[in-house]
Amino acid sequence: MPQTVPAASCQAYRVILPHSLFSPLAPHSIDRQVHVMAIPATDMDHASLIAPPSHQRAEAPSPCSFQERVRSRYHAFWYHLGERVAWSRGIYRERPAQELADLSGVQYERIASLQRRFRVRFEQRASQSTALRQYDYLDLLDQGWSALRLPRLAGGTVQDIGSSNFWYAPVLHTFFRPTALIGVEIEGHRMYINGYSRHDYAKGYIQDLPNTEFHIQDYRRYSSPASIITAWYPFVTPAPVLAWRLPLSLLAPHDLFSQVMRNLQPHGLFLMINHGRDEASIAASWCRKVGLAHYGSCELRSNVRPRLPPPILSCWMRAPV
Repeated sequence: MPQTVPAASCQAYRVILPHSLFSPLAPHSIDRQVHVMAIPATDMDHASLIAPPSHQRAEAPSPCSFQERVRSRYHAFWYHLGERVAWSRGIYRERPAQELADLSGVQYERIASLQRRFRVRFEQRASQSTALRQYDYLDLLDQGWSALRLPRLAGGTVQDIGSSNFWYAPVLHTFFRPTALIGVEIEGHRMYINGYSRHDYAKGYIQDLPNTEFHIQDYRRYSSPASIITAWYPFVTPAPVLAWRLPLSLLAPHDLFSQVMRNLQPHGLFLMINHGRDEASIAASWCRKVGLAHYGSCELRSNVRPRLPPPILSCWMRAPV
């Protein structure tokens, strides 16, 4: 039986989870994109746009510079224009790779292990670039779940915050086996250089997944209960927001995590992945401020797509009354 790659530097404490927790990416491979009017941007996974580490404290965020405010207003113009136009060419489907090529020994070994354990072949429905990213996210989830000794669960509603074009929906579906899977993305109308939008891509990625939806909405105003809520690299500092060509008005970690708290069902889990320890520390401070209780956290190894700083996975629950 293949062994799970252990997570490094893991510090966690555990609480007993009730057994009823779940009961009651040519353009398609490099994933370049543009805003309306052909303003170039990048739309790979969040780890591809790592901003310089921020040492600001959540309690006293640093004021934005004049240059940052100008950039924010520029991005706001294109963001709101894209929302008004809401361009779509229809559903977009990638050309499947069928077989993965040019893998390193570490990549091959880890992907083969994940394929056996989860009975999945992402490359049969996605390009090699997308499939590698999907195996990467599956690897990170598997490491974190094992390190924190979380129980294997199935069923319930899984929500994902800031889903981009939801290229990793098959990962969440494979790992959590939910009754319902919902991706929520505030900028779902952003347009790619090939004329398709994020929404068009998302419809292709989720087309074959049962009970899976993609909502173009601000999660701060999305009210619906969930058993599991996931957030991959949520915005907690200004630099990543601007790197993603978004206005700083969308940076509202207190409101975001407050909505997580409201949507999370009793005994539910909020799973968050951050860029390194500095960002994770800032995000954790906001979680505690809104009343979420820390279950555990660990530093992960990027076996499939190495990156620095190493991602930090943390798990949160509603604080007991």
